[in-house]
Amino acid sequence: MARTVYCRKYKEELPGLDAPPFPGPKGEDIFNNVSKQAWEDWLAHQTMLINEQRLNMMDMTARTYLNEQRDKFLSGEESYDKAEGYVPPSE
Repeated sequence: MARTVYCRKYKEELPGLDAPPFPGPKGEDIFNNVSKQAWEDWLAHQTMLINEQRLNMMDMTARTYLNEQRDKFLSGEESYDKAEGYVPPSE
């Protein structure tokens, strides 16, 4: 049976991650409070931000920016940055 968590982003019980996404307290917090779907959505959004803004992941400023955006995105806030002009595909 899949592990479920109350997802901070989607505000409902959903399947959780199989393991923390990275070591340390932040990884544990995400593991315990973020669903697998929210994490996958973040990874897609992160890729879009990196490409749109041409972020250099060797630059500490870019990594700090993405960490801040990840926290906003996964908290359920709507104040996270979105790619300019992006229109999600219609379902």
